[in-house]
Amino acid sequence: MRQAKTDSFLVKATLLVTSTLTIMAGATIAPSLPAMREHFASVANVDYWVRLVLTFPALCIAIGAPFAGLIIDRFGRKPLLSIAVVVYGLAGSSGFVLNSLGVILVGRALLGLSVAGIMTTATTLIADYYIGATRAQFLGFQAAFMGLGGVIFLTVGGFVADISWRMPFLIYLVALVLLPFILLLPEPSRTGNSSTQLKDTPPEPSDFPWVLLVLTYGIAFVTQVVFYMIPVQLPFYLQQLGNANASQSGLAIALCTLFNSATAFGYQGIKARLSFINIYAIAFLFMGIGYMIIGFAPAYGIVLVGLAVGGFGLGLLMPNLNVCLTSVIPAVSRGRVLGGLTTCFFLGQFISPIISQPLSQSVGLGTAYGLAGGLMLVLAVMTFGVMTRWK
Repeated sequence: MRQAKTDSFLVKATLLVTSTLTIMAGATIAPSLPAMREHFASVANVDYWVRLVLTFPALCIAIGAPFAGLIIDRFGRKPLLSIAVVVYGLAGSSGFVLNSLGVILVGRALLGLSVAGIMTTATTLIADYYIGATRAQFLGFQAAFMGLGGVIFLTVGGFVADISWRMPFLIYLVALVLLPFILLLPEPSRTGNSSTQLKDTPPEPSDFPWVLLVLTYGIAFVTQVVFYMIPVQLPFYLQQLGNANASQSGLAIALCTLFNSATAFGYQGIKARLSFINIYAIAFLFMGIGYMIIGFAPAYGIVLVGLAVGGFGLGLLMPNLNVCLTSVIPAVSRGRVLGGLTTCFFLGQFISPIISQPLSQSVGLGTAYGLAGGLMLVLAVMTFGVMTRWK
């Protein structure tokens, strides 16, 4: 089977479509949560267990991503990506036929491990294939396609969840269609004179950007804790606010990801004018304002405004995190470093309901969103302060 060239439309399309499987993998079934809770109402602590069905993949991604990074740095990118896509389709769709929350969680665990491999490998391949402004632009496109995947999966998931809470699980089968195209991707050569050869040498420990790495990982973790309050808690919040059904919840969450995508598409143009820290400050500001609007919204329509504003900020974050790291990390360490970033993303998603559920039970969902917005505004003020000091 002949491999495609890295600058071909086929390679670019395969990487972008494969990336849509990642960030919203857990949230695809978010509109089903209220109906799933009713179906398993006899299970003790069902509220926690149902939310865990949504977020448990994130914990497994967080655990699996560092190992995925080690594997692809040592054995190559494509073998793991191919296996992960197959597991994604089979494990993700298993909830359609399973009748126990415990067994469903096993399928969700395998889904999470597959996403760890897909996300780490897809982002690493982009960094392998492209450099400079081209890489920044493509990582922006990647974040945008992740958001578009969320729009499609969540919208479809919301509508089919009105038929049955099981139906959204079938959406994961789309991954199997991608396997033939993934097999055509070029494997970056670790020896020889390939155009995709990994030429960097390992950096000395004293030269490695540890401070930047820790700050980037911290930003990824905190922002994902805040972001995942939307798919985890919003269906319940909208149900309280205006008795919204599953399709309305799916459309609302999809709106956030739509604005996320629109911003990410324009990331390269924004990055050409602003520094990484400028972009972080703007992202925190819009997320803070958006979540404050959600928290104080009196009706469904105002929540949509908050989701749009917050989505604008979210769209800046992912490409900024990836471009910031890949611009300074040597190729031979790329898989491990991006695996660590994936861990921070999804550990934040897993921790999110552990923090937000007791908080919302104590002060209410609206106040919880308001507090999350306040946290992001504090980060925005701190970041603007750093910018002023550096001028």
